[in-house]
Amino acid sequence: MAVFDASACRRTIFDALLDARSRHGGSTVILADPDGTKLTYDRLILGSLVLGRKLASLGAGEAAAKASPIALMLPNVAGLVVTLLGLNAFGRPTAMLNYTAGYRNIASAIRTGQIRHVVTSRRFVDKANLQSLIDDLALTEVSPGRKVEMVYLEDVRASLGWADKLRGALEAKLARTVHHRHRAGPDKMAVLLFTSGTEGTPKGVALTNANIVSNACQIFAHADGVLSSTDHVLNPLPMFHSFGLTAGTLMPILNGMQVTLYPSPLHYREIPALVRNVKATLLFATDTFLAGYAKAASPGDFDSLSFVIAGAERVKDSTRALWSKTSAQILEGYGATECSPVIAVNLPRASRTGSVGRALPGIELALSRVEGIADGGRLLVKGPNVMAGYIHATAPGVIVPPDAGWHDTGDIVTIEDGFITIRGRAKRFAKIAGEMVSLAAVETLASTLWPESNHVVVALPDPRKGEQLILVTDRADAGRGDLLAYAQNQGFPELWVPRAMMVVGSIPVLGSGKTDYGATLEMVRQTRPML
Repeated sequence: MAVFDASACRRTIFDALLDARSRHGGSTVILADPDGTKLTYDRLILGSLVLGRKLASLGAGEAAAKASPIALMLPNVAGLVVTLLGLNAFGRPTAMLNYTAGYRNIASAIRTGQIRHVVTSRRFVDKANLQSLIDDLALTEVSPGRKVEMVYLEDVRASLGWADKLRGALEAKLARTVHHRHRAGPDKMAVLLFTSGTEGTPKGVALTNANIVSNACQIFAHADGVLSSTDHVLNPLPMFHSFGLTAGTLMPILNGMQVTLYPSPLHYREIPALVRNVKATLLFATDTFLAGYAKAASPGDFDSLSFVIAGAERVKDSTRALWSKTSAQILEGYGATECSPVIAVNLPRASRTGSVGRALPGIELALSRVEGIADGGRLLVKGPNVMAGYIHATAPGVIVPPDAGWHDTGDIVTIEDGFITIRGRAKRFAKIAGEMVSLAAVETLASTLWPESNHVVVALPDPRKGEQLILVTDRADAGRGDLLAYAQNQGFPELWVPRAMMVVGSIPVLGSGKTDYGATLEMVRQTRPML
């Protein structure tokens, strides 16, 4: 494993980009997208400086506006990366908005982050049918009397004259000097992301420059000998999710790996074909998406792939079985937005089935005891990649740092020989007749019996036993009797078998690929009288 030097990672993202150009060469093609865009390091830096200077001037005359993040609501295309890096070059923090989250959550995020400007694209708004959302957002008040200003990239680009481009070309030759004149420090917020809101009002997660650069360094050091600058990464994961932002985009760019972006992870037929066309060697995805790609792929689509990095949700045995027919190896990892996000990942030389691997270098782990759970504990994480803090809706714009630098992941885990095994979310345990039951473990039981289907277990209050379990499944012939018989055959107590089942057409999924537990629970609550 390569040595991880935390002090060397205390840089801004743009500084790290300039260092990457020095190491790998300005003429190296580093970023591409399906629109035909191909950017070398030199062109990426030039474009970032030209566009960044123009966007960084938004609200420059107002102290409050200048300090607030500029939000980006864009798909995975090269322009998003240019915009993000351009704002970082001129010291402006960026907020990444999840355009699939719905108006209520997006408006809440805007108010929480005190966001005054949202950068988007007319082409994107039209293709994604977001005009009604944009109209609603334009009426949203960040503070009394102050509405959000929508900024369109097409207008910004049209406003760039020959003088802007000439200045950008000159500044590109002195990029580090220009950046250091405007940059924020490594401990200043670089990116503001937002939690999904499935467990309440979305919270802002403030990640510093050093957080993100450190995590990019940690991933590469941890995977020494697995990842190299010769890899070609395909990333279809949205950058409003930290997995797609840091692991899938910035980590490879800052380490010399070409990245091809794709705007939607839901295009199951197009993505395997794109893997073949660009000869990608590395793919970032979630279990849900991996299963879809494997089922839709044609023979030979994945021949160039060496590894698939999977995160955000547990990789099912059925998904592994589908991918076992290819030459690509699935490396399952684990992270949290608050940790920039990667905490641990399996490696070919150090892998344990059922685990999410060992922690990245520079990360400290601790377990907090949980009443009723004898095996394992609640995972706490500390390291240079741990966020500056949360921004809560009740105190907009105020960053609340984690206690003594430790982030409580809310996950119940066991650690053996350094390998972390996730037992479930602390909030996803039900107390039934005095016993703590993991909803994730019950889902695994159902998935083992019915591997081709998707299953979610939710808990509802029960006047006699405290809580009761409901299995939500897309398997049309799922029956409690079959699950009970299987559970008993496998040695599981009847207590673990859901009291009722609810068959649905599909399980709700967030834009990041994770199961939307909040929406699933709401479905059950509305249907409960029929159960």
